[in-house]
Amino acid sequence: MSSKSFNQNLEEFLSQHPDVRTFEALLPDINGVLRGKWLPREAMPKISRGGLKLPLTTLAFDVWGDDVASLVFDEGDRDGICLPAGSQISRVPWAKTPTAQFMISLNVDANTAYTGDPRHVLRSVLARYSKLGLTPVVATELEFYLLQQQRDHQGIPTIPGANIDGRRVPGGQTYGIDAMRDQADLLQGIYNTSEIQQLPVDTIIKEASPSQYEVNLNHLPNAEQAADDAVLLKRVIKAVARDNQLRASFMAKPFGELAGNGFHTHFSIIDVDGNNIFDNGKLEGTEQLRHAIAGLQLTMAETMAIYAPNINSYRRFQTGSFAPMSAQWGYDNRTTALRIPASDPVATRIEHRVAGADANPYLSLAAILAGALHGLENKLTADEAVRGNAYKLQSRPLPINWPEAVQSFAESGFVREYLGAEIQRIYSASKQQEMAAFKRQVTTLEYDSYLDAI
Repeated sequence: MSSKSFNQNLEEFLSQHPDVRTFEALLPDINGVLRGKWLPREAMPKISRGGLKLPLTTLAFDVWGDDVASLVFDEGDRDGICLPAGSQISRVPWAKTPTAQFMISLNVDANTAYTGDPRHVLRSVLARYSKLGLTPVVATELEFYLLQQQRDHQGIPTIPGANIDGRRVPGGQTYGIDAMRDQADLLQGIYNTSEIQQLPVDTIIKEASPSQYEVNLNHLPNAEQAADDAVLLKRVIKAVARDNQLRASFMAKPFGELAGNGFHTHFSIIDVDGNNIFDNGKLEGTEQLRHAIAGLQLTMAETMAIYAPNINSYRRFQTGSFAPMSAQWGYDNRTTALRIPASDPVATRIEHRVAGADANPYLSLAAILAGALHGLENKLTADEAVRGNAYKLQSRPLPINWPEAVQSFAESGFVREYLGAEIQRIYSASKQQEMAAFKRQVTTLEYDSYLDAI
């Protein structure tokens, strides 16, 4: 993140980009959906003075952007103050008219952060690390599908390049270079647009299913910036896909028979001298590594509602799917929830493999780092590392249905202590509203199964 203030960057940006007339103020809500406002160029100087306001409940919308009635009426739907989140301002190259964007956070007042803002939740976790002289170093991986813009007559998304009879091409050509060449212009467009927006994109790979890809971001010693980058990268990928007459989807499980989309997170922790506290010069790592793992094992079930935020999320969790079903860990073992990748000891890190690509990056990183911190602070003891197939184990099962996960989150003392009572309250209320909406829906499969048969 730039050392310059937002006002300094704004002054420079206005001077260097006289053609930009519209600015998008972007506020990620609890679902990771970007809310906010468009502002004319002339209104920009008022941003740092608290001149931009939004209701605090903007952050607590359900996934459809609807108010959660109990939250709105209980507190009168009062306004909060929008303030710049960091100093970065960047152009929006896909906009038809010259446009720029910047991130905002929501405060109760000029001096009081709103603890229901996912950004402030992550900041509070990072502040606990800072008090111990520790800094998490984070990298994320986003998986997504490229789909036709139009769905079929049943409303099901379709994959580009189907066979002549309409059937999907078998196999995904995992890591296939020639398969990536089929979408070379689009993938290069992701690189080019990310560079314009200062997003640290590293590698792009072909994933396991037809038309499924993964974009990796570089490690950063700033988890808040890493969350910003993940949110903005999603936006870039969707925009570039749209310009190529396709749709990019980060839905956790768009096809029942194909691989789901994950949001894997790699992290290590450095001390004030820049040393990785997980590194002891050997493959097995330090006691602190195992303390962090233990904390993650203990808290994973209580934060599952963050890693898997909606009804579709839970379709990822199937035996043999590479989506973990228990809070196990292992060395270079992709069947576990927590993998210690094979690497030079100085790069010893934890890969957290639970979250889907539909998870809110701020809350996911906050929950992961809080779990690790809980283990470090309390010197917890991890289970033995798993060798072989973790799907065969019965211990430490994760809640793999939505109501159970939301209930566990809502009742968690760990969530209340480390992430905060306000985010626990509004996130639970929003998910309860979403669950109620899905409970009222009768599916096509139910009609096909029961309308005439019984």
